Amino acid sequence: MLTLILQSLVDGILMGGIYGLVAIGLTLIFGVMKIINFAQGALLMLGMYISYWSFIYLGINPYLSIPLSAISLFFIGALIQKTILSKMLNAPEHNQLLVTLGIMLVIENLALILWSPDFRSVKLDGFIQTLNIGGIGVNVPKLIAFIAAIVLSIALFLFLKKTMLGKAIRATSINRNGALLSGINTNRINYIAFGLGASLAAIAGSLITPFFYTSPTVGATFILKGFVVVVLGGLGNFIGAIIGGLIIGVSEALGGAFLPGSLKELMTYIIFVIVLMAKPNGLFGGKAR
Repeated sequence: MLTLILQSLVDGILMGGIYGLVAIGLTLIFGVMKIINFAQGALLMLGMYISYWSFIYLGINPYLSIPLSAISLFFIGALIQKTILSKMLNAPEHNQLLVTLGIMLVIENLALILWSPDFRSVKLDGFIQTLNIGGIGVNVPKLIAFIAAIVLSIALFLFLKKTMLGKAIRATSINRNGALLSGINTNRINYIAFGLGASLAAIAGSLITPFFYTSPTVGATFILKGFVVVVLGGLGNFIGAIIGGLIIGVSEALGGAFLPGSLKELMTYIIFVIVLMAKPNGLFGGKAR
């Protein structure tokens, strides 16, 4: 029993890092633009396909294709913001939600047309898949994804805190009118923030490609968890997204260990409902950090 619990905790923590990375992208976009981006999962899916096809046709290891997927999705995200979302910033919230939902459906259906609904996977020959540490199995691709997610989260945190561009993003998030009066080009910040959010989704997609199936609808799995994580941590809260991701990862893993397959995610949503009832603004509040 103890081994099962420890194994579940390890698996949950490793997967929670990925959920946290997806949620950080959502949090960044919401913090700056006050838009909840339903298309984030579809952008993650595009990142997965970039890494998948790079591996199939060019033989590029999915981890080495991360810069390609990140840069590609940065420009795609900036283009989406400039051509569509920039016109929706002052629209009612339900209209913004419907627009991002529409973007998600367009991307997913284009992927279905281009690549079919087949589930695809990447097998890295000669790559150690599992380490045995004290009787606990550690999935190496998940461990790599977890470490990369934590490193990227720290790097983004330092970028927002220490660089001029990062401070401009934070200023726009805190007070858009004040940022404008200070000479910050908030339209440019919007493009950059959405592009960075899309890049984070793409990086998460590339990181999970070696151990998760790739399909046009895979993003739905992660966007739902991402929203739960964001709400748990508090909309716009950077640190809360990381901690919320770990909470959801662990609860999901424990649910999978002790509940029937069809109910394995029950723990996640029980925690979600309890937190909403006790702290509607999330565990750490809704202010950007």
